[in-house]
Amino acid sequence: MDQVNAGCHRSIVSIDDVFFFYENKKVIEKLNFSVLERDFVGLIGSNGAGKTTLLKMIVGLLKPTQGEIRLFGEPVSSFRDWERIGYVPQKNAFNPLFPATVREVVMSGLYGKKRMFRRMSKADQQKCEDALYVMRIEDLADRRIGQLSGGQQQRVFLARALINNPELLILDEPTVGIDAETQAGFFRMIRHMHQHHHITFIMVSHDMDMVQSYIGSEPVQKSGTLSFYVKHTHAPENCSETNLTHSIQQLREQIEVLS
Repeated sequence: MDQVNAGCHRSIVSIDDVFFFYENKKVIEKLNFSVLERDFVGLIGSNGAGKTTLLKMIVGLLKPTQGEIRLFGEPVSSFRDWERIGYVPQKNAFNPLFPATVREVVMSGLYGKKRMFRRMSKADQQKCEDALYVMRIEDLADRRIGQLSGGQQQRVFLARALINNPELLILDEPTVGIDAETQAGFFRMIRHMHQHHHITFIMVSHDMDMVQSYIGSEPVQKSGTLSFYVKHTHAPENCSETNLTHSIQQLREQIEVLS
């Protein structure tokens, strides 16, 4: 079900008659939903409503029992342009002995298959430094990822997802384990990104205050106990800069003023 005329704004995610069963238990039933370019979609639901399951199907980690999901018009099964998507799962399980520093993990968000064997430019390195600063992990840059707490790791994976300037950003409880000040800064940044840049958001959150304050108090659609809240930003951008680094640097400047 498209919320506005799809002829004006392309569909980023199309969910058509999707069912998902887990060990014969029906988790999602006949779900139809479209996420349009520059939508901000908030998913709210009780435990077991299928929020994380839906996100995993969108990024190809799970396959629908029935129905089809398309990304940028292409079936997920044949989609290959994953660098266009940033994804932060609810929990990241890393081997504590994994030999990578925080900086290396964040920088890896820039690689992709097309850039895997290229040297990182000074501009790439600055993007990394900005992302580290905004997530307030610059002092952890040289530590091994496995040495960090769960909340610290979540900040690292947020920075990694943001650095690649994705067209679609999928966030599953992105601020779990993060302190209130960093949460507030993160939400300021993604609001700016949504309002002024060509980025589409899908976010799972239990923070009803945040959802209602920005996306609205009434869902546009319900499926079982899963509710979809949508805020459209289909007007032209009013920032001369369109790169994600602009949003990160704006927040960096705000932090410096408040410090």
